Amino acid sequence: MREMTQAERRAFLMEGTRTGKIAITRLDGQPYVLPVWFVLDGDDVVFTTGAETVRGRALRRDDRVSMCVDEERPPYAFVRINGRARLGEDLIEMRLWARRIAARYMGEAVADRYAARNAVPGELLVRLLPDDVVGRKGVAD
Repeated sequence: MREMTQAERRAFLMEGTRTGKIAITRLDGQPYVLPVWFVLDGDDVVFTTGAETVRGRALRRDDRVSMCVDEERPPYAFVRINGRARLGEDLIEMRLWARRIAARYMGEAVADRYAARNAVPGELLVRLLPDDVVGRKGVAD
């Protein structure tokens, strides 16, 4: 197993359509993990979520978040990001990022449709600001 460089972590995070698994804490203290579509903006991880979902309510209450992105085939690899979530509701900015996210996961042909669906009142634009990033590759080596 070997530690990834910053450039390797960035390339790993943006390769293909890997999802990020976001971990938050529910109101009752229970852990909660869900996959998200995301893109990078510099070192920040950008995704959207519903304001009234478990994830949205948790992030408004406690901005601490952890995300893991992994390669599920040998020799296995992962990047784990711990940080703070900055939430936004500006629909123009949200549409821009929702389109970029949709283009990555669903393709350019339908990106505008997904952006229009996801950049609406009641949605949140989430920017995960990293505090601690770990990336390992060759886990099974």
